[in-house]
Amino acid sequence: MAIPLPASGTGTGNATDAAPAPFDPSAPPPFRMAEIRAAIPPHCWVKNPWRSLVYVLRDLAIVSALVAAAVFFDSWLFWPIYWVAQGTMFWAIFVLGHDCGHGSFSNSSALNNFMGLILHSFILVPYHGWRISHRTHHQNHGNVEKDESWVPLTKKTYKQLEKRTRILRFTLPFPILAYPFYLMWRSPGKEGSHFNPYSDLFAPNERKDIVISTSCWTLMAVILVYLSFVFGPFQIFKIYGVPYWIFVMWLDFVTYLHHHGYEQKLPWYRGEEWSYLRGGLTTVDRDYGLFNNIHHDIGTHVIHHLFPQIPHYHLVEATKAAKGVLGKYYREPKKSGPIPIHLVKNLVNSLRQDHYVSDQGNIVFYQTDPYLYHY
Repeated sequence: MAIPLPASGTGTGNATDAAPAPFDPSAPPPFRMAEIRAAIPPHCWVKNPWRSLVYVLRDLAIVSALVAAAVFFDSWLFWPIYWVAQGTMFWAIFVLGHDCGHGSFSNSSALNNFMGLILHSFILVPYHGWRISHRTHHQNHGNVEKDESWVPLTKKTYKQLEKRTRILRFTLPFPILAYPFYLMWRSPGKEGSHFNPYSDLFAPNERKDIVISTSCWTLMAVILVYLSFVFGPFQIFKIYGVPYWIFVMWLDFVTYLHHHGYEQKLPWYRGEEWSYLRGGLTTVDRDYGLFNNIHHDIGTHVIHHLFPQIPHYHLVEATKAAKGVLGKYYREPKKSGPIPIHLVKNLVNSLRQDHYVSDQGNIVFYQTDPYLYHY
């Protein structure tokens, strides 16, 4: 599916007057994965478990200090500050567990899985269930039929949804509260649960891992219930419950914008038009201002999608090195102020416009339902 060319020339008939062809993001790139890989400095591939553990200690120390401050002040002037800060730190902890799931935390799968289970269970994420489905997402990024995360609805699936479901799916705040429900039931058109070892998400040899991560998730849930009896449910809701939902909003906000909301519509693929490289190039980098360092540069997403084995602390350098190869296929993120308020506009515009893709075609772009909000 080619992007239509604009009318050319100024009427003089000279070849030099023709307007240059616009960049087509769906065109096969003139470079290969090996060329991108070769441009990235060798040390960017090195995983330092001690450095990774320092980040874990840093984040857990901040989480503990915030809890201590909240209990000490116990003031309605301080609680909102605590909720935003702690929810952001829960999101940072998720990103470190995310590194574990990709094997970029260390070269030891045992250490990766041990730390991933601790970090993700703490924020009520079933580590192995998520790890496996997220692996599917990376292996099939940009593929309408096989992708796993924020995959587009086909027009047929979209039309089968109840009107209320369609409206909620594309109306804030519901899309940025979706993650727990996705873990339990996945997305429309897909079946299975991240907690069920017999889900279609998992191969038979992965069922033991799912039992382990679901058990760890359950243990954390039991601990929270126990603490609710000891300290009162309202206190635990303030200390843990509200930050958890702030974390969920961060996760949905960031992961959605990695694949949606760019100024120019980006392609999705089917069949022979899809390749790992072309799918990965549909991802988008974002600048989150002062949060870049806090959430471990997860906004540096294109190179992460192409090479998820690169540790988060090398992503910025690797991206700078690879941009010369990527050319126009790399979309420079808009510079953010301290708070990335500008990204709210991207999110809102995308939810208004990006509703479904065609049921046919191997290169498709999001289409808009003009009657979505008409009652």
